[in-house]
Amino acid sequence: MSAFTADDLREVEEHAPARHGSPNERARLNALAETLARHPSRRAFSPIVLAGLTRIVEAVLIAASGVFVHSFYVAPVWGYEPAYYVAIFGMTVLALLVFEALDINHVGAFRAPLYQGFRLAGGWTFVFLVALAAIFFLKLDSVFSRVWLVSWYVGGLSLLLLVRGVVSVIVHYLTMIGSLDRRTVIVGGGISAEQVLKDLMAQKRTDLRICGFFDDRIDDRSPDVICGFPKLGTVDDLVEFARHTRLDLVIFTLPITAEQRLLQMLRKLWVLPIDIRLAAHTNKLRFRPRSYSYIGNVPVLDVFDKPIADWDVVLKICFDKLFGTLALILLAPVMAAVAIAVKLDSPGPVLFRQRRYGFNNELIEVYKFRSMYVDQLDHGAKKLVTRDDPRVTRVGRFIRKASLDELPQLFNVVFKGNLSLVGPRPHAITARAADHLYDEVVDGYFARHRVRPGITGWAQIHGWRGETDTSEKIQRRVEHDLYYIENWSILLDLYIIAVTPFALAKSDNAY
Repeated sequence: MSAFTADDLREVEEHAPARHGSPNERARLNALAETLARHPSRRAFSPIVLAGLTRIVEAVLIAASGVFVHSFYVAPVWGYEPAYYVAIFGMTVLALLVFEALDINHVGAFRAPLYQGFRLAGGWTFVFLVALAAIFFLKLDSVFSRVWLVSWYVGGLSLLLLVRGVVSVIVHYLTMIGSLDRRTVIVGGGISAEQVLKDLMAQKRTDLRICGFFDDRIDDRSPDVICGFPKLGTVDDLVEFARHTRLDLVIFTLPITAEQRLLQMLRKLWVLPIDIRLAAHTNKLRFRPRSYSYIGNVPVLDVFDKPIADWDVVLKICFDKLFGTLALILLAPVMAAVAIAVKLDSPGPVLFRQRRYGFNNELIEVYKFRSMYVDQLDHGAKKLVTRDDPRVTRVGRFIRKASLDELPQLFNVVFKGNLSLVGPRPHAITARAADHLYDEVVDGYFARHRVRPGITGWAQIHGWRGETDTSEKIQRRVEHDLYYIENWSILLDLYIIAVTPFALAKSDNAY
């Protein structure tokens, strides 16, 4: 486990204002959290995805090496024997199962290439011993070439060790830049937090990078420093902290008996796209062993999970890039026609750029075809567009009603990656419902930002699009967005895309 270094903390001290005594203590803590939030953090790379990619590469190389030796040694003399391909497939599957049983497919194993290399060689040898035993007992020694077996054994092992060496270098680099770290904070101070921190620090190999802890208490039960980790503020400060820096994991050290306090804190944090765990060994209440998950040796209860993580992220990105590119190609003539119509209808630029809320409340800039007169553009969406709005051009009325003005957002999907094809629609930062900001109307509004926003979504195909002149409209829209987040799947995305054209035909609320 790693923490911020002494140099990091000295940098904090240099940037923090002078303070003496308790009146300035809160300013000191806020300055500390702010500086740590500004500390550069690389984009996270999922260890699960890295391990999965390693498995895939190894499976391909194992099979390919067997086929290669067969093609250049066996096939020229005896032809392409189906039995060899059956054996290659079976031994490849067995090798993957053996490697999994040896527990050598995780980041910790990749960090120790020499030791794990011996285990991998032992596993690969075991696979061939099993194969030789099967050949002997099934009396297949006349079917398979001994030279093929030996050559495949040596060639396959060489490739496996080479792959592990390359992966080790990659893991070392990703570790150095912090992309494999799980940036973690503790919620709760005092004895419980100290016990959890000591247990986490006792682990030799872990990907946790503890930033500090947050606690609402300001009395003696919650000191400023625990086990060398600083107190960074209250739970409200934690929400703001997570908006300004990458945060992956929150561990609560509160006892489960403090139900009301725990619920109050969770109510503030569930809007964040992070994993939330409750440390279990601080609680006297015991559950069945299968109820726990583990961070190293520390038992925890899973409270919230990041909605789309690991392979789901890869799947959704590939989906967006593939279908987004296809949509750009197919809709290029339509977009060209709309661009010409906008240009001929009124003077000014064809595209309109607007700042909106993206993933984790990040401000992003989305593209649209301009639908208003240039001198009446509303970049902040302070005033909702209504029926027969005089600010909207003739072409603008048509493209808004048909949602053609949203097509340039495909550039956001394909090239910028800050939008998805399907997801909660991104709202302008000052958008209002009944003269109130959206987050003032809907409790937990920002929970819809736990995933990347999309061009279309579950709310849109159910008719919740267009003007939000009442609080009910934005409330129902957010309810549908949260349903989508909790029930996401690629099949759901495909369904939404398929239904979207039919939903656009019912455009009563779009002006």
